[in-house]
Amino acid sequence: MGIYDRIKGVSRRDFFKIAGTYGMSSTLFAAGAFGGVMTAANLARAAESTYNKRFAKDAKHTLKFGAAGFNPQNLLIERAGCLEFARDLEERTDGEIRIEFIGNNQICGQLSCVEKAQQGIIDLYAASTQNSAGGAPYLNVLDYAYMFRSRADQYYFMYSPESQRILREPFEKRHGLKFLFTHAELRGIQLGLSWQDKETVTSIDQLAGTKNRVTGTQLGRIAMNALNLNPVPVAWEETLDGLKQGLIDGAETWASAVAYANMSPVVSQCVDLRFFCGTEHTAMTVSTFDSLSGELQDAVMESSYLTQVHVQAANEAALVNTVGFSNPQLPDTIFAQNNVRVASLSDAEIRKAEEMCSPEFQPQLWEQWRERINGWAGGIDTYQDIYNEVRNNPHTLAENVEPRRWWKG
Repeated sequence: MGIYDRIKGVSRRDFFKIAGTYGMSSTLFAAGAFGGVMTAANLARAAESTYNKRFAKDAKHTLKFGAAGFNPQNLLIERAGCLEFARDLEERTDGEIRIEFIGNNQICGQLSCVEKAQQGIIDLYAASTQNSAGGAPYLNVLDYAYMFRSRADQYYFMYSPESQRILREPFEKRHGLKFLFTHAELRGIQLGLSWQDKETVTSIDQLAGTKNRVTGTQLGRIAMNALNLNPVPVAWEETLDGLKQGLIDGAETWASAVAYANMSPVVSQCVDLRFFCGTEHTAMTVSTFDSLSGELQDAVMESSYLTQVHVQAANEAALVNTVGFSNPQLPDTIFAQNNVRVASLSDAEIRKAEEMCSPEFQPQLWEQWRERINGWAGGIDTYQDIYNEVRNNPHTLAENVEPRRWWKG
């Protein structure tokens, strides 16, 4: 299903006609910024205005942005910030940089976007770090179990200068990619319809022996095996069918991913296990970044910072108001409409899961991968350094974490 199927009042035919006149990116930007009821006529006007602004002068650089399955409508569910970044960077550089936004899996999907960037087919990509870890294994560094206690810890780390040393610089050196910004949630188990009539999960023991989809992350599999969650590699695009047909009991992913991917109708319980990162990041190739003047490089960083601040606030609000990831749930949220229960676990149960699988309590499970990642990072102890840094975070609420320009120290 594409963007044109999701905009009420605009048919697929009209959408493509408008995009044919003003270009797909201008039409998508216009749709993403739209407030109020949309019709073909007012979308066309907005697209024309956007087009005229964007093409008022010749761009020095036109960058291709492959954004996996994202479009203006589902980016209002999971606030990954892709369109905000593109719009702000174009405006900030007065049109010297122009972004060609290609979502809806048209140029790359969750597993392939990182590879298309490394091959030079696209300049920017958006996908989860876990799915991208297949093509860029250093991203596993974010996936040690229970290293982050909360979404607040995740944002705290991404704003920290320590993220330069531990995440961004090794990622850049090893994979030729510049980590710009990310959304932050923690992964749980999303149970399919076979759990609809069962009691709401309150203990990790109730999940023992279930078969669950896992992403491209190697570290995620270590945690799942230790928790008896039987990881089965299933591509993101095939997870919906796997849950629908009962081929898997559940999937490890996060709440807004279930909602944006239209997976809510086949999920009955969202178990808030919080056992490792769910981070929908945007990165740019180092070769593209290096081809920009110093002034334009500064603009990329400032737009990344602005987008990170936007995502932090917007996704926290959308989780409650749009997704329905709360107890009790607000009515008319996606989870409430689809009878998806949020299964919250007690602190004692989370602690039990942590003791079963985390590097702090089960170091032997992680030795091989920890040594490998540490070697890639130049010999630092990646797990311990991130663990220590985020425990300096004084906040429990993600929206209260103070934004910092991480590259300025």
